[in-house]
Amino acid sequence: MSRSPDRLYDLLPVVYRQRDAEQGSSLRALLRVINEQADVVEDDIAHLYDNWFIETCDDWVVPYLGDLIGYRPVHEAGEPGSGRSPEELLRDKILVPRREVANTLRYRRRKGTLALLELLARDVAGWPARAVEFHRLAALCQGLDHLRPERGRTADLRQGSALGRLGGPFDELARTAEVRRLSSHRSAGRHAVAGVGLFLWRLRSYPVSRTPAHCAEEVGPHCFTFSVLGNDAPLFTRLAPETDPCRTAGELNVPAPIRRRALADHLQNYYGEGKSLCIFLGRPAGPGKHHQVVREAVTVEKIVVADLTDWRYRPRRGQVAVDPRLGRIAFPPRELPQRGVWVSYSYGFSADLGGGEYDRPLSMAKGAAVYRIGEKEKLRHIRHALDRWRKDGGRAAVVEIADSGVYAEPIHIELKAGESLQIRAANRTRPVIRLLDWQTERPDFLSVRGEAGSAFTLDGLLITGRSVAVTGGVCATLRHCTLVPGWGLTVDCRPKRAAEPSLELTDVGAKGGRVVIEHSILGSIQVVEDEVEADPVPIQITDSILDATSNEREAVGAPGDPLAHARLTLRRCTVWGKVLTHAIDLAENSLFGGEVRVARRQTGCVRFCSMASGSRTPRRYECQPDLVLAPIPKDDEAARQRESGRVRPLFNSTLYGAPDYCQLADACAEEIRRGADDEAEMGAFHDLFQPQREANLRARLEEYAPAGLDAGLIHAS
Repeated sequence: MSRSPDRLYDLLPVVYRQRDAEQGSSLRALLRVINEQADVVEDDIAHLYDNWFIETCDDWVVPYLGDLIGYRPVHEAGEPGSGRSPEELLRDKILVPRREVANTLRYRRRKGTLALLELLARDVAGWPARAVEFHRLAALCQGLDHLRPERGRTADLRQGSALGRLGGPFDELARTAEVRRLSSHRSAGRHAVAGVGLFLWRLRSYPVSRTPAHCAEEVGPHCFTFSVLGNDAPLFTRLAPETDPCRTAGELNVPAPIRRRALADHLQNYYGEGKSLCIFLGRPAGPGKHHQVVREAVTVEKIVVADLTDWRYRPRRGQVAVDPRLGRIAFPPRELPQRGVWVSYSYGFSADLGGGEYDRPLSMAKGAAVYRIGEKEKLRHIRHALDRWRKDGGRAAVVEIADSGVYAEPIHIELKAGESLQIRAANRTRPVIRLLDWQTERPDFLSVRGEAGSAFTLDGLLITGRSVAVTGGVCATLRHCTLVPGWGLTVDCRPKRAAEPSLELTDVGAKGGRVVIEHSILGSIQVVEDEVEADPVPIQITDSILDATSNEREAVGAPGDPLAHARLTLRRCTVWGKVLTHAIDLAENSLFGGEVRVARRQTGCVRFCSMASGSRTPRRYECQPDLVLAPIPKDDEAARQRESGRVRPLFNSTLYGAPDYCQLADACAEEIRRGADDEAEMGAFHDLFQPQREANLRARLEEYAPAGLDAGLIHAS
C-alpha cells in the first residue's frame, strides 16, 4: 500500500507548517526520514500474522515453526546460516525445506508406507523417486496353494519389455539374495532380503516447444533429429502427475529417458501435444496462401517406433518412424516433408543453465523500448527490430524473441556512447541463433562494436555456427545463454570445430568495457588487447560452464600471446581447459580441469577450488589437491601422485549435448563433492546443494522407513 511521505508532517498544526516552509522546510525533511522508519515498523507488524503460517511465513521463520512440531534438522547436512545473504537464504531452503515442515505431521501418520518414501524424496530433496522393496524380487519357490504373482519372476527371453527394464528401477525379474546391506558406506548391495531402495532422478526434464527439427542432409533428406544441433540425444519423459498417492511411481511419473518398447507399448501416453513428444508438419494455409504455412501435428496412428541406428530402417508410406533413444525421425523416402518439420520434446539436464525453456528473471534498462519478434509477431527477424529501433531513434531497446524458433541471419551491431541493447528470449522460450558463412571476404560471427559507455546483453539464447565478437568499450553481459562449444556438434556430441572460441574480445579493456557471464555455457574465450596501453579487461563469470572441449586447449587465452590480458573473477564455475591470464582477482567454489597460470600472483585469491597440480595462481586457501598433499612428505612422490589422482574431479560426461554433461560422478572424491565453503559441491552446479539434499533424505529414510527394513538411496540419473 502506498503511503504519503508527509503523513506525519500533515498531522502538525498549520502554523508550524507555515513557519517551517518559511525557514526552508527542514522540519518536513526530518519527519520524512522518521516516516520511512515508521513505515518499516508498520510493515513488520502487519507481516506478523503471515509469519504464523508455514505457507506465508518468511524463510527465516521456517525453522522456528518446525521446532514447534518437533521437526529435527539434519546436522550432517550443515547448520542454517543467519539468512542475511542471498547465498545463505538459498542454502537454508535446502537445509530446512518448507514443504517438509508443512507435511511433517502427515508424514508421521503414514510412517512405514512405501509411497511415503517417494513423497519424502520429492518434498525433502526435490527429486522424483521410485521406492522398490527388493525382498519382493528375491527368487524363491512358491507354494501352489498360495501363489504370489506380484513377486519377481524368472527371466524370459520372449519378454522384451521386461528385459529392457533389467537392472533399473522398474526391473521385475527375480534375483538371488544379496548379503551386503543397501545402506553400507563401504560396498553397498542392492537385492538384500531386508532392503528398500529409493531410486532418485537428479536430472530434470526440460521441454522444447515447436522448434524446427534438424535435417541430416549428409544421410538423406528424409532423416531428421529432434535436436536442432544435429546430435543424437535421448528424449525424456515429460512428468505426468500421479493419480493415486498410495501407489509407487511409474515410468510416466519420473524424468527418465524414454525406452523404445515403452514408447511402442504406451504410445498414446507419450505422444501428442502437451505430452513427451510431438511432430508437426507444415502445409499450405489454403487456396491462394501458398506462402503461408500452417503446422499440423502428425496423428498418433502414423507414428511407428523403430531402431534408427545407422538409419537403416525405412518406414512404409504414410508412416513416420521415431527412435526415442537416439532422438531421430525418419520419413518414407518418397514422402518427403515439403513445408518443414517442427518438434516438441523434452531433454535431460541437471539445472537451469544455458538457454532453455525454464522460468528465469527478466530485466532491462529503464525506459527501454521493447520490440517483439516471432512467427506470430509483426516483426519476423532480428534485423527488422534493429532497423525499427534505429528509425525510432531511442537510446535503449530490448529485442524480445517470442518463440523457440531458429533465426539464421547476419547480426552486426554498432552502439554509440550511452546506448543500451538487449537481445533476449521471452520467458520460457529457447530461440536459436544460427550463424552461417554469409561473407566470403571476412569471418562471420555475431559482432558487437560499441563506444565507451554502451551496454549490450544476450539473455536466454542458444547460439551455434560461429562465435560472438565484442569490440570496443561496450559492457557486454551474457545471461542464461549457450554459446555451443566448438561452434556445433557431430552426431555423437563431439565438437565440430574444437579449437574455435565462442567469445572473442578485442580492445574491450582499452575502451573501458567489461564482460559479465552468468548461468551460461560457452566455449573458450580469446582476448586481444594491447598490453602496453590498455588495462586488463575485467571478466566476471558466475554459475557457468567454460568448456574448451579439452584440458589441453585454452579456456581463456590470447591468440599468439602466452597470457590473456584480462582480470578474471570466477564464482561457482566449471572450467574445462587451460586458464592463461594476467590476473585472477577471485576464484571460489570452482573446478579447473586444466592448468591455471597467471602473471600477477601478488593480487587476488583462490579459495575452495580444485585445479591441476603445478598451477601458478594467487595465494590459495582450502584448495585441492593442496589439502590432501599437505600431510604427505615431499619426497614420497608415489603417495602424492596417488592422492592427487584420487581428488581429481570425475564427471559422468564432458561432452556438451549429453544429459549428464559436467555432472559429478558418484565415484568422485568427497573432497570435491563437499569441497565448497558451505560444504556443497564445487563447480557450476554448486547451487543445487545436492550433498545437503542427500544427507537430509538419508536421515528421513531412517525415521520413516518400514520397521525392520534397511533403506538406501540409488541414483537413477
